[in-house]
Amino acid sequence: MRVVSLLPSATETVYALGVEPVGVSHECDYPPAANEKPAVNRSRVDPEATSAEIDRQVQDAEDSGGVYEIDRETLAELDPDLVISQGICDVCAVDEVRVREAVEDLGLDCEVLTTDPHSLADVFADIERVGAALDREERAAELVADLQQRVDRVEERAAGAERPRTAVLDWLDPAMVAGHWVPGMVDLAGGAYGMADHGARSRPREWADVRAYDPEVLVAAPCGFGLDQTVRDLPALTDREGWDDLTAVEEGRVYVVDGHHYVNRPGPRLVDTLEFLGWCLHPDAFDRPPADAVRPLEAVLQQ
Repeated sequence: MRVVSLLPSATETVYALGVEPVGVSHECDYPPAANEKPAVNRSRVDPEATSAEIDRQVQDAEDSGGVYEIDRETLAELDPDLVISQGICDVCAVDEVRVREAVEDLGLDCEVLTTDPHSLADVFADIERVGAALDREERAAELVADLQQRVDRVEERAAGAERPRTAVLDWLDPAMVAGHWVPGMVDLAGGAYGMADHGARSRPREWADVRAYDPEVLVAAPCGFGLDQTVRDLPALTDREGWDDLTAVEEGRVYVVDGHHYVNRPGPRLVDTLEFLGWCLHPDAFDRPPADAVRPLEAVLQQ
């Protein structure tokens, strides 16, 4: 089957199910083989800019045709049987409506499968849906079972522990509190998440609200930012009024996480993220994550 995946999480899922896509999105970089596939879309935003500048570019792009463009010529040449798109966020990846318009305009005979997860359970359901579309139902069931076992182990390790007030920021300027699957994952990992409901969309919050909540653990994981880019953009947080007074800062419990590959990518490695959160919340109960995925802020500032 000829598969085009237009978001990184779906690309990881397709590979995990034993299928090699013929085309991917411009952001698909895992597994490494995905880098060799033709990109079927492009972004109109500079991904290397600061949080504030990207936010401005996104607003400008949305006012003038959208953040992403589909390379229709490449899509037509690939002639897919299946295109996997998403409906969760038109800033994170090209949205379903534009994909369906392109498929119809090009006269392609293919299925469009849309993902829209808002919880770990939704992610696992999407893996099974993709597996069914790829005729890989058995492999999908095995993968979900393995992932669920790891989730259960995290929940068991965190059971009975004190639940620190936790905030995960998936954007720095403006400050945006992570929603969707993150509140539920923090709960599973043994934290209290009081700034967003389970399944709620991520949204900007006034910095005064963050200060009033006063997290005991704070995780900075901007969407689309790798670890190094997040470190470069940290002044958007650390220069804010009242930063030094946050309990998480005073107690050395601020962490920088690779949001691009983990926190904001709802594919199989979201369970890695859950395990990382477990360590951030209860370091004595979980293995320390790799340094290219998670770093304590104090270690970053000492470099």
